[in-house]
Parts: sequence; C-alpha cells; structure tokens
Amino acid sequence: MNQTYRHNQIIALIEQRNFVSIDELVDHFKVTPQTIRRDLNTLAKTNSITRHHGGACLGSSTKNTEYLERKGTNQQAKNNIARQLVQLIPNNSSLFINIGTTTEAVAQALIHHENLKVVTNNIHVASILSENQSCSIIVAGGEVRNNDGGIIGESTIEFINQFQMDFGIIGISGIDEDGSLLDYDYREVRVSQSIIRNSRQVLLAADHTKFGRNAMIRLGNINEANHLFTDFDPSENIKNLLQSNGVQLHIT
Repeated sequence: MNQTYRHNQIIALIEQRNFVSIDELVDHFKVTPQTIRRDLNTLAKTNSITRHHGGACLGSSTKNTEYLERKGTNQQAKNNIARQLVQLIPNNSSLFINIGTTTEAVAQALIHHENLKVVTNNIHVASILSENQSCSIIVAGGEVRNNDGGIIGESTIEFINQFQMDFGIIGISGIDEDGSLLDYDYREVRVSQSIIRNSRQVLLAADHTKFGRNAMIRLGNINEANHLFTDFDPSENIKNLLQSNGVQLHIT
C-alpha cells in the first residue's frame, strides 16, 4: 500500500473515531506495529495528528475537544479506572474532585460509599453524588464554565484554600513524556493546583489517551501525585519517573 495513501487513511480514521490505537491500525492496514509507529511519528512531526502512548488522535494544544465528545470517548476505560480508584477511598473520608469526565466517572463509582464529605468545582460531580443520601457535597463558588459545568476563578481558589482534605481526585487533559501535567484553561489549572496543595493524598486518574497529549498550560508534574490510575502500561520513561518519586501505579 502506498505510504501517502495510508497516511491519509490514518488521518481519516482518527477523524471518525477521535482516537485510534496502534493495534487497531495494525489490524486495519495489515502491517507491522513498527510500520504504524513510523507512520504516526511522521504524521506527528507535521502536526497532522497528536501522538499518544499506544495510539494517536487529532488535537490542539490551545483548545480542548468539546465536552460531549470527551464524555463519550473511552468511557469504559474511565469507568474501569474509577472503580479501581474508589477502592482506595474509605467511608467517612473527605475529598476534593476536580473538573473532568474521568472524575465524573469516579463520582458515579462513589455512589454507594457512606458519609463522604466532598468539595468540588464540577457541577456534574455534585449532581451525580446528590443521589448518595449520606454524602455531604460542597460546591465551590465562582464562574460556571458553560461548556462543561466547571467552576473556575479567583473566588474558587479562595474557597478551595479553606479546606484540608484526605484525598484530591484529579483529572487531567494531557501528560507529557517528562511527566508534566497539562491543561487548556489557566483558571482551571490554578484551581487544580490549589486542590493538590490542600490534599493529603493526590489520586490522578487518566486513561491512556492523555499520555503524550499536548496542551499548552502546565499544571504541575506527575510526581506530585501519590497514585496514578490508568488503563494501559505507560511508557518506560513515565514508569521510571513514577518509581523514582514513589508514585504508585494502578493499571486497570
């Protein structure tokens, strides 16, 4: 098969599915994984795609994909991550939950926990957990972002800083190969930084599409987490970074 044709077909598949894995492309084109990796690396160098560990997607470093599209992407993986993460949360715990579709899956998985005290800047998280009669929910004040129900701004940061919680549950848009945690909205990033500072343990939840995803604002580093929950083995570089900083890796 002509390489240029295959490259065009790869881009077309990514446009259709938002994310495609190396295994899917190998099966589709009947070529070796090495060939697909070379194709993806070539396309990434021309900014035609965004390369991830295990696959690729179309993406921008300046603008996140729409909420409903993110909500439907890798939902089973997010649910699996959430189910494993909440096993670490005992009843009678206090926790922050930030903005993100993965953290919303975590909220859903916490429905049957008892006597939780939750502070969140995510309207959807508050709505989900309102079904749990024993759960006390405190919603941070601030500006509500229309596209995804996130609450952001200086007053949100001031509100978060009043608490010291057992757990901070963090979702993220991208994780660079050097461990940088990346996101798109500076105001959202500052709130998440406050959550990390005011949490005794930080639980980072990120499916494999977040690795290598390029967003322009640096939130912090993966070494600030105590636990990372994901659905695929990350790169050796990331695993070494986790190990050297005592971050426990959980793969669903």
